[in-house]
Amino acid sequence: MTTTPLPHHPVAVVGAGLGGLTLARVLHVHGIEAALFDLDASPDARVQGGMLDIHDDTGQEALRAAGLHERFLAGVHAGGQATRVLGQDGTVRLAQPDDGTGGRPEMDRGDLRELLLGSLPAGTVRWGAKVVGARPLGGGRHRVTLADGSGFTTDVLVGADGAWSRIRSLVSAARPAYTGVSFVEADLREADRRHPVSAEVVGGGMLFALGPGRGFLAHREPDGSLHVYTAVVAPEDWLDGIDFTDAEAAKAAVLKEFDGWDERLRALVADADGTLVPRRIHALPVGHRWDRVPGVTLLGDAAHLMSPFAGEGANLALLDGAELGLALAAHPGDTEAALAAYEARMFPRAEASAAESARGQELLFAADAPRGLVAMFTGRGD
Repeated sequence: MTTTPLPHHPVAVVGAGLGGLTLARVLHVHGIEAALFDLDASPDARVQGGMLDIHDDTGQEALRAAGLHERFLAGVHAGGQATRVLGQDGTVRLAQPDDGTGGRPEMDRGDLRELLLGSLPAGTVRWGAKVVGARPLGGGRHRVTLADGSGFTTDVLVGADGAWSRIRSLVSAARPAYTGVSFVEADLREADRRHPVSAEVVGGGMLFALGPGRGFLAHREPDGSLHVYTAVVAPEDWLDGIDFTDAEAAKAAVLKEFDGWDERLRALVADADGTLVPRRIHALPVGHRWDRVPGVTLLGDAAHLMSPFAGEGANLALLDGAELGLALAAHPGDTEAALAAYEARMFPRAEASAAESARGQELLFAADAPRGLVAMFTGRGD
């Protein structure tokens, strides 16, 4: 009895997020084919998140390597780099306009993902392909198993599959840990017309309204809506005590944490449209790294999940993907040299950003917040 050999892909990427797509695009630019496998049923299976500030020295460098920088600039959110910092009493502590000279233009995550997807040959991403396991075959090759029982083999296996990566266990026993901060996300749609007070509070870009252990982080989106992250320093089980199937009850429970705050700030939750979405913030250990394992590596959150309080996560995923693609292109026929070169640059960069993110968390929710954030933006106290 003969058995049909498994499909083989020289480069297989698990996860079609920003990092995996950037890797595939850079490889495509250099004439190297990659196969991406994503558990989502389609590109539109779920909302991709809010605005991202794409840094000139990381995310934008990746887009240059991908040959997409000009198209990125054409799609950025005009005015999105404006920043407002308020105290819990509603007093404006800092207001910086977007004068067009900043190095962190904003783009909707979904729009950026569409830009990357549209730059790849049809069929590059296999949708509805959930990876449930992978094992080494020797010589750097791996066999990967999908949820439907099918599978494939590969010479280069890249885990670009996010915080709870299935591929990470091939190189590391580390798992993300709760950082002590929980988010509750909300949206206020058609803000200028339906929520004018909230629209004025948030302004044209990013809002930080902070107090000890609490805060509202919000940004204006290109469609005129406001996306709000209500942040609370809380035990890991705090969100379990809130019934998010009852929108009004959930709002009341969250707002209990903001008793005494300015009513204009509380309205960012009280007036939210639709349901609230809970999210615990996790991170891998600062300085997470692994010994070289033949034929496999990680990028983005799979490699260095960190809190969002330095704005580096998406930028590092983009740069990881670009640099890994460039390394593979620069070392044809020598996968191990390519992966070693990539990891040698990625590890220290990720460690520095993870440490900055941890410091940012402490700064945002310190006892004297928002004083530290104002000082960081201006070089002085408030």
